[in-house]
Amino acid sequence: MYTAAPHRTHTHRTRITANLTRGAIATAVAVALAVGGGVAAQSTVPPAATPGAAAVVAPSMPSFADVAERVSPAVVNVTVVAQGAPDQATGSEGLPEGVPMEEFFKRFFEQPGGPHGRPGNHRTEGAGSGFVIDPTGLVVTNNHVVDGANEITVTLNDGTKHKAKVLGRDEKTDLALLKIEVGHPLPAVDLTESKSARVGDWVLAVGNPFGLGGTVTAGIVSARGRDIHSGPYDDYIQIDAPINRGNSGGPLFDAYGRVIGVNTAIYSPTGGSVGIGFAIPAETVKTVVAQLRAEGRVERGWLGVQIQPVTEEIAAALGLPGTAGVLVADVLPDGPAAGTELKAGDVILKVGGQGIKDYKELPRLIAATKAGTEVTLELVRAGKPETVKVKVGAMPGNESLAKNGGPAGDEQAKAQLGLRLAPLTPELRRQLDLTPGSRGVYVSQVQPGSPAEEAGITAGCLISMVGGAPVSTPAQVSEAIRAAAATKRSAVMLRVEKDGRPMFIAVPFAA
Repeated sequence: MYTAAPHRTHTHRTRITANLTRGAIATAVAVALAVGGGVAAQSTVPPAATPGAAAVVAPSMPSFADVAERVSPAVVNVTVVAQGAPDQATGSEGLPEGVPMEEFFKRFFEQPGGPHGRPGNHRTEGAGSGFVIDPTGLVVTNNHVVDGANEITVTLNDGTKHKAKVLGRDEKTDLALLKIEVGHPLPAVDLTESKSARVGDWVLAVGNPFGLGGTVTAGIVSARGRDIHSGPYDDYIQIDAPINRGNSGGPLFDAYGRVIGVNTAIYSPTGGSVGIGFAIPAETVKTVVAQLRAEGRVERGWLGVQIQPVTEEIAAALGLPGTAGVLVADVLPDGPAAGTELKAGDVILKVGGQGIKDYKELPRLIAATKAGTEVTLELVRAGKPETVKVKVGAMPGNESLAKNGGPAGDEQAKAQLGLRLAPLTPELRRQLDLTPGSRGVYVSQVQPGSPAEEAGITAGCLISMVGGAPVSTPAQVSEAIRAAAATKRSAVMLRVEKDGRPMFIAVPFAA
């Protein structure tokens, strides 16, 4: 039903082409070369099909052949083997299931072997991508590619395979640094600044989709600064270059063959590429990799506050002229800001003189600040400007977070019932459209075939009581489950809120 319009377009183009002079054609080719930004553009005039017919000029198209040939030797395949790792690469690691943005965060990590996500001692194989950043054998990839792996093998462009060790990993940015010993210098690529990449610029993705080996796809930068709710430091480059499972950890090149990002996630309701991919900016990669190389870990600054955005309603209620800034929802009792003049209800407008337009900017600024540094916070309190000085602390690791009910505090819930839990933060309440008074612990994942799944618990539920005791952190849930198991009972009673309705559910312990 749409054949008429293309036909008219084709006829119109033919008439225009027939009137082009040789000089005009040369000019068109020169313009195409200039627009290509260093990518070769080609235009040919094939002979007319029949005598007397007008010759049609083929459109000037960029060629990435030279760039691909130059950078491909530095791109590697990363294959892993994990034993008894039911949670590895579930497809949306790091993001609670059921939240409104979950469909955005599909990490494309190819797993050809093993039943995914099922408890038990099974062998899981997976494949991702990476790239060499130093001739001595330093390889960058995604953390979720190697997380939980017992064996890691890097396959170079020449087909040789090498065992790799992990020098360091960072879950919050989903980056990992590997080391392989080859015995000779390797082709390497440079990390550049991604800030110069504008929306509409050509990009090239190279990786290992579906375990096929080196594959090159091209597209453009679709957007900058994307927040896909995967963590507090989201600042993704959105691209439309086709990328699929197995591309995780592969490099994103600009038209000059410089790495401007690491391909990490795709928007995919079906699991396949639909033309919306996300890459970690090179600036983030450079900072994280430098720390992983030197220390094996990443140290971030921390204020110890819970924050939320300033909405139009909040701005109106507080008498603010706009929505710039960050609202302090709570000051953690054991955090660096505890004991300072910073209070819940304050709206932070500037940190060290730098304005805060979006609430996501505050965690990034503080994380980039060295622990022990004193920063000046300019804020509004009860309609009046205030200045507060706070000494930035070091962000606690998973062990410390577990003591306070952080993400690592759900070991017993995971082992005994098959539950992955997350604290019910103000941000998560907002995402789930829950009231500020909602209490409990959020169920982020339920392992298939686990006792919790068989009892009817699903991701997105809230657990507010365990065995009659109220709970508000994952650590409290785990401790209550441990206590119940110690009594030799066959099951534990949970008060679960599902679809807004509370109910008690008896969940048997795993055998």
